[in-house]
Amino acid sequence: MVYPQNPQITQIFYLCNLWILSLTAVPSTHIEPKPFLKWAGGKSQLLAQFTPYFPTQFNRYCEPFTGSAAVYWRLYSLREQGLVNFSVPMAAGVRLADSNTELVNCYQVVRDDVPALMEKLTKHREQHQQDYYYQIRAQHVSELSPVERAARFIYLNKTCYNGLYRVNRAGQFNVPLGRYKNPAIFDEAVLQSASRALQGVDIVQADFRELLHWAQAGDFIYLDPPYAPLTKTANFTSYTAVTFGEREQTELAAVFHELHRRGCLLMLSNSWTETTLALYREFHCREVKASRAINSKASKRGPVSELLVTNYPVTIAHAQANAQDPNDHR
Repeated sequence: MVYPQNPQITQIFYLCNLWILSLTAVPSTHIEPKPFLKWAGGKSQLLAQFTPYFPTQFNRYCEPFTGSAAVYWRLYSLREQGLVNFSVPMAAGVRLADSNTELVNCYQVVRDDVPALMEKLTKHREQHQQDYYYQIRAQHVSELSPVERAARFIYLNKTCYNGLYRVNRAGQFNVPLGRYKNPAIFDEAVLQSASRALQGVDIVQADFRELLHWAQAGDFIYLDPPYAPLTKTANFTSYTAVTFGEREQTELAAVFHELHRRGCLLMLSNSWTETTLALYREFHCREVKASRAINSKASKRGPVSELLVTNYPVTIAHAQANAQDPNDHR
């Protein structure tokens, strides 16, 4: 699908200036919120590439695959700088969802009781060593309070191998201890900044299909699902006991098309494969480069092509390229 371009040169320069300001704006007295978790496929490294493609005006915002929430933290900062405008109050118009129960609980605790969380994390930091790690890993979350569960989640995330979150079929975390001499379990200022940015935000455990019960025209939704495997042997496609395979990828594409028909503003990330390109061929499909470190073979770690899909015209991208974005595969 080819979208009409904005013919007004002044609008092009206006959007370009917004993007430049987003990269050079002087930070406020508060540190900007940023991911406090390590997360496979986290988008922090891609934010500079993503920023030009964010819409500058929308109603509400939702992430159905929250993960490290890197995109939300960036949008929050852009709104603080006046570079992105929500048509409804920020907190009341944000929904962060994920199917990972422990991740959702973690964000809820950061939002609601960050002082108690940091107290628990301090104890984990003081007692950290190999036996202690496996003792905490063996705990049953059903026997812990929400704060204890969140502290356990962050502690394991910051000390396990590569920050990987993986569970077995029984839903038990099973990643071994990482090789860190002095791991930084938490940063007080980062957690406090995240807590401030999460005030009033709706944080829920939900499947991506529930977007169809929430989304309305004018909402901006960023979808970052478990990626489609690049090869038949690359079958790690879920961070929970529930797999996210070919059927789920197809269902997600159907949800994307329905949300497009409703008038939502959509951005989606996935692996750069013939299958994913076919699923979203009606929309703007752009290639971005990411460095991925989670691979059993070090020789296969490095820059890889990833897919970025939008269903709306992005004037600034065409302004940057003077006519046509060379990475826009429509």
